Amino acid sequence: MSDVEFIGPPPQHKYTKHALIAAKLRERPEVWGVVRKPTSIGRASSAAQAIKTARLAAYAPAGSFEAVACTVLIGKGKRQRKEHHVYARYVGGTK
Repeated sequence: MSDVEFIGPPPQHKYTKHALIAAKLRERPEVWGVVRKPTSIGRASSAAQAIKTARLAAYAPAGSFEAVACTVLIGKGKRQRKEHHVYARYVGGTK
């Protein structure tokens, strides 16, 4: 037997984190939801871009989801802190 076994593409997993998020967004078209809270705005922006361009298969076809990254203030006074959120919504089809 050779070191490489050619048996076809890897199986598609229907229940990945992104597949579940995309399915929930599809259930409520046009409604924005917070889908991630990364530790930096850079990571939030990267995640939003991955959703919009369908770099992750769960969000295909490209353009069927809108996504934005925002920094929001949580709390008041001395306890106020910043969080980075990724908002996304399903818009259907391609735009």
